[in-house]
Amino acid sequence: MNPATTSNPATKADGPSKSAARLKLARQWHLYLGTLFAPSIIFFAFTGSLQLFSLHESHPGDVYQAPVWIQELASIHKDQVLQKKHKPASPPAVEQKAPPAVTAAPKPPQPASSGPKNEPGPSAMTLALKWFFLAMAVGLTSSTFLGIYMAFKFNRNRTLVWGMLIAGTAIPLALIALMT
Repeated sequence: MNPATTSNPATKADGPSKSAARLKLARQWHLYLGTLFAPSIIFFAFTGSLQLFSLHESHPGDVYQAPVWIQELASIHKDQVLQKKHKPASPPAVEQKAPPAVTAAPKPPQPASSGPKNEPGPSAMTLALKWFFLAMAVGLTSSTFLGIYMAFKFNRNRTLVWGMLIAGTAIPLALIALMT
């Protein structure tokens, strides 16, 4: 008999079992890492979706003023720090000048085309991309919640899943608290 042509039953049995063991290990690591980072994934998807439409920005004179909580979450998202609370800036003092002695003649009305131009809004493609990214953030959040559900449903060690979720929430919160 030629040893190269004969198959060893023990070798065939070891192959699939090693592969199955590696797959099981990969699934376990995926579950543990997924549950550890799930709170951060949800946080970044949510805060990123708020920033898509500049809901975190306030500009003087605008009607919309961003709520403080959105500004603080955006600060953590963008700069990994809590925004320091500043007192609202008071408007600069305006010097009172005496009116000019000679009044200028009123200017004739300008045609609409030569008047001040409004700043253009986002293009249709930019807006479409923003809406796509918002849908992606919703999909990522939903997928993460489904992953958490599956971790509890298909894993026998629920204590470990809870521990990973709690650690994934507590570690970033503790680091942020230590920075302030």
